Amino acid sequence: MSRAPEQPKDPIRWCAALALAFLLACLPFLTVVTHPYFDEVHYLPAAREFLTLGTFINREHPLVGKELIALGIALFGDNPWGWRLLPTLFGTLALFAAMRALWFGTQSRFATLSYGVLVATGFHLFIHARIAMLDIFYLTFLCVAVWQFAGAIRQPEQGRWRLALTGIALGLAMGAKWNAITVAMLPGLVFFFARAAAGRRRLFLSRRGAPVPGTTLVEAALWLGVVPLAVYAASFLPAFFFRENPITEGLVFHHQFMLMQQENVLKPHPYQSTWEQWVLNARAIWYLYEPVDGVQRGIMLIGNPLTMILGLPALAWCAWHGVVRRYWAALGAVVVYTVSLAFWIFANKPVQFYYHYSLPSMALLAALALACDALWRNGWRKSALAPVIGSVLMFAWFYPIISAAPLAGPDSFKVWTWLASWR
Repeated sequence: MSRAPEQPKDPIRWCAALALAFLLACLPFLTVVTHPYFDEVHYLPAAREFLTLGTFINREHPLVGKELIALGIALFGDNPWGWRLLPTLFGTLALFAAMRALWFGTQSRFATLSYGVLVATGFHLFIHARIAMLDIFYLTFLCVAVWQFAGAIRQPEQGRWRLALTGIALGLAMGAKWNAITVAMLPGLVFFFARAAAGRRRLFLSRRGAPVPGTTLVEAALWLGVVPLAVYAASFLPAFFFRENPITEGLVFHHQFMLMQQENVLKPHPYQSTWEQWVLNARAIWYLYEPVDGVQRGIMLIGNPLTMILGLPALAWCAWHGVVRRYWAALGAVVVYTVSLAFWIFANKPVQFYYHYSLPSMALLAALALACDALWRNGWRKSALAPVIGSVLMFAWFYPIISAAPLAGPDSFKVWTWLASWR
């Protein structure tokens, strides 16, 4: 008798442990800055207005992120805990969801757990999980959407409710920030082309074939097309009830106004950058660098200097294996990276910032985890572990300058600003 194929054990407990470790790493110095810093100065006033339905401000952005910041204030108070604890919890969920997505995509314990370590120590998620900005919310909802979509493909018997959750999460991601829009279209497109490639005669009504057997293309269009748009539209409902500046002209006109505001030519900003600089990790943003209660502190947004560069050849490796070897998880990482970066390459927004690279960076680290997994499976264990361990060591070295920890003095930034463009 032939032996049954080996079934890899789900590392869900390790995923939860890594997420908990990330949460604990985020908590020190979370509230040490007792005043709003960086873009908190825009989003906190807007969130406060949601609690009273006073004046509708910050109208150029969707509402979900500000609604969640308002929820944090309502739960924990209008103080640094109320501003930042909910983003920290969402960042923890994003990390857990990202690991679960890669597990369902690969069934590889090493790829899943190494990806968790790489994302947790990649700087982007850590920094945005500790500030009341919109980015952490759209990242989290996208991670949840990919998790549920990959789960539906891996476990089609759970396809219906997982696709429904995918649609809800996609709608909330777009409702948090428009950065999510291009990636939010991918699950529906993947479903359509996979089903079309299966060659079913009854394309729209057949329940057979990839990517989720048992689900028709018509039903998938409901979960992955109609539901996201409905959830996104519903997120604007509170804006109709503000006492001042409510939406009175309808959602279509309001979105024309939002688009006009987004495309306005802004004055040059000292921290603006271009997508080429993002890819090369060549331009930092200082979210904070000032004395706080008599102690010098700083928060520098930059990608992990090791993994942001190692991820580039890994991305090329994934592109090759995805296309030639039909390694779908690798191809998925490349597609998400390309689409999310292309959004900013072609966007009609002249002033752009490095935090827009947060989503592409997560796909980049997925590619690195998959490349390391290939080394691991081929017996190159030390080579596979080196980027993961190096990422942790780099994170530990940079922790003081990305966490608002106490610094020695005003010139302490020189320890970490290895490039002149990081200053």
